[in-house]
Amino acid sequence: MVSIRLSRAGAKKQPFYHIVVTDNRNGRDGRSIERVGFYNPVARGAAEALRIDRERVEHWMSTGAKPSEAVAKLLKKGA
Repeated sequence: MVSIRLSRAGAKKQPFYHIVVTDNRNGRDGRSIERVGFYNPVARGAAEALRIDRERVEHWMSTGAKPSEAVAKLLKKGA
């Protein structure tokens, strides 16, 4: 099954997450099919905290991909 979930990047105590489309069988930071955005929970000032390619997310959801709980919250937040 294909899912849309977060993949962690960044340094220790400086989290940064890529929003990726991946197969459920792959690990959290493993191989992904496509990167559709990012989330920076520690963004300060003029730094961009969230960017999502809505068109691609809608495409993947129409083909059966399911977003994780965290990504579903971000999709609502970004709307």
